[in-house]
Amino acid sequence: MPISLLVASPDERFRETIRESLVNIDGAKVVSEYPEVSSSLYIRVLQDLERHPDAALIVDLAGETEAALKALEKVSQAAPDLYVIASNYHADGETVIASVRGGCRDFLVQPVKRLEFREAMTRLERTPRRAAAGVSRLARVYTFLGANGGAGATTLAVNFAGVLAQRKKQTVLVDLDFTANDCAMQTGGTPQHNLQDIGDNLPRMDPALFEGLAIRDPLGFFLIGPPEEIEHRVHFTEPMFREFASFLVEKYEAVVIDAGRWIGDEIVLAALQSSSAIFLVTTQQFAAIRNAQRYIGALMRLGFTQDQIKIVVNGYQKKASTSLATLEQIRQTLNQPVFYGIPASPAALAAVNRGRPFVADRAAAGDLDRAFRAFVDKATGAKQAVAAKSA
Repeated sequence: MPISLLVASPDERFRETIRESLVNIDGAKVVSEYPEVSSSLYIRVLQDLERHPDAALIVDLAGETEAALKALEKVSQAAPDLYVIASNYHADGETVIASVRGGCRDFLVQPVKRLEFREAMTRLERTPRRAAAGVSRLARVYTFLGANGGAGATTLAVNFAGVLAQRKKQTVLVDLDFTANDCAMQTGGTPQHNLQDIGDNLPRMDPALFEGLAIRDPLGFFLIGPPEEIEHRVHFTEPMFREFASFLVEKYEAVVIDAGRWIGDEIVLAALQSSSAIFLVTTQQFAAIRNAQRYIGALMRLGFTQDQIKIVVNGYQKKASTSLATLEQIRQTLNQPVFYGIPASPAALAAVNRGRPFVADRAAAGDLDRAFRAFVDKATGAKQAVAAKSA
């Protein structure tokens, strides 16, 4: 079977070396890259193994070796059948033994030589392997990122969480837009607690404590976000978010994140790295499409793949206009297809003004509600699951 690799390394040169070393191996490819080798690495790995169950993982230990070994151990515990190759500049007995104890089955010395890499791939091909994962026991993480102001990423995130909750999924909506903080406004909630309370209580976090700190929307999902005071930046760090994300994906069924617009924020970047899918929300305006192009370029430079980035056009109008780009023009500009177009509807703005998700009133939302639920079906694979069950 063709070789599929997952590559975890903070070093772009190392990831590039692996990609280049696969060029002369028929059918071999890197299917996902992780620029962070952290305690939450196993989340991304399990998510990707759902799409690529035969993939193997290469983990670069050369950065923070102790932290990388702990990440390796968590990955191996979560996916014991996964074939793992560790790599470091040192191949002394202590390093190799620690790697084996962490779950690796092979070792590559850096700098990686082509011959040694080819021999490692030959050993991988000859090793009988079972699929590393079936359906992940972890929640899926859906992140909405706005490519421009007013694109509607928050509205889509809120209603996405609402539909999942209506479908009896244990769902958490996390607002990481520390400036806008619009999720609470669009749900009509009045939070008594925020992300700082989450950070302060992480060592003893459990579902009962979390649900006491979060708002529970009438539709059924839980919401937590930043404080109401715009001038008050809470003490909630990137390591705190990663620990919180690990808790959420282990205890709930779906996590929806409103990431705002600023991918330079380390917390937002950590959220993107924990995501099953990133919905880049744009409009048909040419300036917005140009901005979406810049976002895609930045995300790919940060190690994300086109497979992870889903283009969603909000307020979509099918009728051609000189001031609006067509789906084909968007595809050509962004070099990837539009995942979904959410139709323009006055029901969306009316719902925002009421402070309730439009999916809470299906009759009032009409065609928008039907189109949005079809989007959720496609995003979550609900239609495929129904088709497979009936086959």
